[in-house]
Amino acid sequence: QVQLAESGGGSVQAGGSLRLSCAASVSTYSTSCMGWFRQAPGKEREGVAHFYTRDRSSYYTDSVKGRFTIFLDNPKNTLYLQMNSLKPEDTAMYYCAADFRGGDYCRRSEYAYWGQGTQVTVSS
Repeated sequence: QVQLAESGGGSVQAGGSLRLSCAASVSTYSTSCMGWFRQAPGKEREGVAHFYTRDRSSYYTDSVKGRFTIFLDNPKNTLYLQMNSLKPEDTAMYYCAADFRGGDYCRRSEYAYWGQGTQVTVSS
């Protein structure tokens, strides 16, 4: 059974940085994609950053471009999200997700496996 465990969330002032980690129970090399999503109270879930394992390409939602970086450490089976220049609007529960079925599912953000989430709170 695939398990994803997020960590690294916390409280930070605007302009600060956090690095989120997602430890996978299976080889991350075997994934088609992994990604980070977030959901704030009263808001819909939003895809933040996605990493396509085979070609090692990454994609970001416009609001985090230039500030967030997604990267995958396959030997450690861990996905990271480096978040810099954090803003109050980044406050949300952040979830790690993975899929093994192929790029079409990834492009539609139809990830099969999800972690439990880690809270990020950015104060002004």
